[in-house]
Amino acid sequence: MAKQRHKVVEITDLLAPTSPPSCPKNQSSLSLSLAMADFVPLSGGPGESQESQESRESQGPRETKQRRPRLASLDVFRGLSIALMIFVDYGGSILPFIAHSPWNGVHLADFVMPFFLFIAGISLSLVYKITPNKGQATWNASLRAIKLFLLGIILQGGYFHGVNSLTFGVDIDKVRWLGILQRIAIGYIVAALCEIWSSSLIWKDVGNGFFWKYFLNWVVIFSLSGIYVGLSYGLYVPDWQFKLQQTSLVCHSDDCSFQTVKCSVRGDLGPACNAAGMIDRYVLGIEHLYKKPVYRNLEVCKSYKNSQASNEPPSWCLAPSEPEGILSSLTAAVTCIIGLHFGHILVQLEDHKDRISRWLLFSLSIFTLALGLTFAGFPLNKSLYTISYMLLTTATAGFTFCVLYLVVDVYGYRSPTFILEWMGRHSLSIFVLVASNIAIIVIQGFYWRKPQNNIVHWVISLVHS
Repeated sequence: MAKQRHKVVEITDLLAPTSPPSCPKNQSSLSLSLAMADFVPLSGGPGESQESQESRESQGPRETKQRRPRLASLDVFRGLSIALMIFVDYGGSILPFIAHSPWNGVHLADFVMPFFLFIAGISLSLVYKITPNKGQATWNASLRAIKLFLLGIILQGGYFHGVNSLTFGVDIDKVRWLGILQRIAIGYIVAALCEIWSSSLIWKDVGNGFFWKYFLNWVVIFSLSGIYVGLSYGLYVPDWQFKLQQTSLVCHSDDCSFQTVKCSVRGDLGPACNAAGMIDRYVLGIEHLYKKPVYRNLEVCKSYKNSQASNEPPSWCLAPSEPEGILSSLTAAVTCIIGLHFGHILVQLEDHKDRISRWLLFSLSIFTLALGLTFAGFPLNKSLYTISYMLLTTATAGFTFCVLYLVVDVYGYRSPTFILEWMGRHSLSIFVLVASNIAIIVIQGFYWRKPQNNIVHWVISLVHS
């Protein structure tokens, strides 16, 4: 029984723990203690002086097995993010203004993914604060990212049954390779490698100048951003074809099996002819992309839902597209690395006021830069994960974390947020069961005489009536 419980705890902790290990050999047992141990109040936060580190290390291996303190505000933030995800997933059909923006612009749902990436970055700075064995730390981080990536394929690679059908199937020929957990896994491993391998190259004589102290991390940030901008605006996108996935979709032409999208452009950021989509089609294959992209909610595309529509929608409205694609994963990883920067401030500084002031200053700086880029013509776009979108949502994550840190860890108001704190400690389990509809599927599997006669179907009918 204990072994089974240990397995569950390791899986539920994949979205990044919140406390640093003393050495890589204890990382598996550390994951267990992080997921199960009660929170320990932080006196000066997770930052630790050199004297306290030496004292702890001198006490021998027995002392290193004691429970490590968790950062409560980070668990609350993670719980808030998973609660927000559930709210927009189930409430988006009723309140469209909170669902994902069809293309340009930012709605409430568009903050969820950056929040998770930002949180993962902060967590990594705590986990790999001390990495004497970089090879072992790299192996552990890679293994965790692979587990998370594979779990994402299992959850989002095929399809689970719907309200009127109890069938299940994953067509390997059309499996979706990328998704939510896969994106977090990519951001996680990029940020983890930055943290593990750049720590030995940190300049030791720059005081609290965090930009120069973690110079190599910023080189990675600017490199990824530069590659993203160069490919987005520099790649030539030719015309392309796709095969319709659903015969029930409206098609007024003689041949509905294949559709052609006219492009022959460079630097286009629209739904049809952007470079990110072209890269995904060539590398992943068009059969392996998301079948119901959010841009189908654009007004120009909505006519395909009406079989009596006189005007045929643009052909690209019916095409698959991957919102968690390859090119946009570059800027998504940048969000994770910026989270590392917030974690470095947490580790290096012990005074609450110094931490919060630096966080606020940095958040305000990137928020201002995001607004400047937006007004300069760089759109806010979640599907493309544009630079302006990345900066705006990361700044919002920084502001949110500052507020939660002040309320929860500084002033100690734990009771009002205990539910979010619990959700944060079990975020991956909740994602699998609720956000990925596994719990809904289990409930829906019990019906009266016909599959349609189940609680889920009744609730949906009641909401939409």
